[in-house]
Amino acid sequence: MKILVTGGAGYKGIILIKKLLDKGYKITVLDNFMYGYEPIMHLATHPKLTILKADIRNKIENINKYDVIFHLAGISGFPACAANPNSAQLINVEASKLLRDSISPGQLLVYASTTSLYGKSGEPCDENSVVEPVSTYAHTKLAAEQILMEKLNVISLRFATIFGFSPKMRMDLMINDFTYKAVKEGVLVLFDSFAKRTFMHVQDAADCYIFAMDNHKVMRGEIFNAGGNNLNYSKAEIANLIKKKIDYNIVNSELKDKDLRHFIINFNKIEYIGFKPKITVEQGIDELLKLFQFYEYYSHYKTI
Repeated sequence: MKILVTGGAGYKGIILIKKLLDKGYKITVLDNFMYGYEPIMHLATHPKLTILKADIRNKIENINKYDVIFHLAGISGFPACAANPNSAQLINVEASKLLRDSISPGQLLVYASTTSLYGKSGEPCDENSVVEPVSTYAHTKLAAEQILMEKLNVISLRFATIFGFSPKMRMDLMINDFTYKAVKEGVLVLFDSFAKRTFMHVQDAADCYIFAMDNHKVMRGEIFNAGGNNLNYSKAEIANLIKKKIDYNIVNSELKDKDLRHFIINFNKIEYIGFKPKITVEQGIDELLKLFQFYEYYSHYKTI
């Protein structure tokens, strides 16, 4: 089976392609490497890996030769999309439309959507709940999901907020960011500390993609919240879990969060089929604490 992973050199993508290679699949990674080549270098010479440096905004040549397409490419997260709204529209939405129009009915496409679509309802949300996107990121991801779900051979996974170590680190994700600030700055300022959202380790996220591929006969044409019912936490709860492991100061601000998301996600639909995350938030924090003892975000070589 031949598999294409768009955005395969990214935070989740690099974990996913390693797992797929370990299972013996032939993988093609499509990425423009805007964040550099280093995350994929340890896999670059793998005999079953083909690396295609290309832009998702352009039509992919010979796309019909792939049995499965994991569509991860895009501008991800509130800060990046807010800073680049035009690019977010072109890359997240228009490129997804081009991809939809390029695939054939015999292929499977698994789309990386997000629970950010549920906004700040404060209510328990399942796949039938009204979506209330509050950011450019969420609006573009919803638009892309609606475009792609016009096809019957698409599975959309609305992922929880991801955390944990990856060769391509992201520091704009809440647990990664909170842990980094606790270690490096010794203080964390919380905005709207009551706000709840749901979380998922990056290794579990990669497993969820593969689960969708393996169970495509019962999942295709459907939307699934991707995460676990035991992984809903407020900002304050996450901050205090970190504080149990490292001493630092938590400051509650009266200012409002510009990216307020507040919801509890129900994952019964995907759990019923058989998927549950394995890694706890506490285990992820332990992993990040070890990493941040030496890791410096945006580090550079200093004069010796």
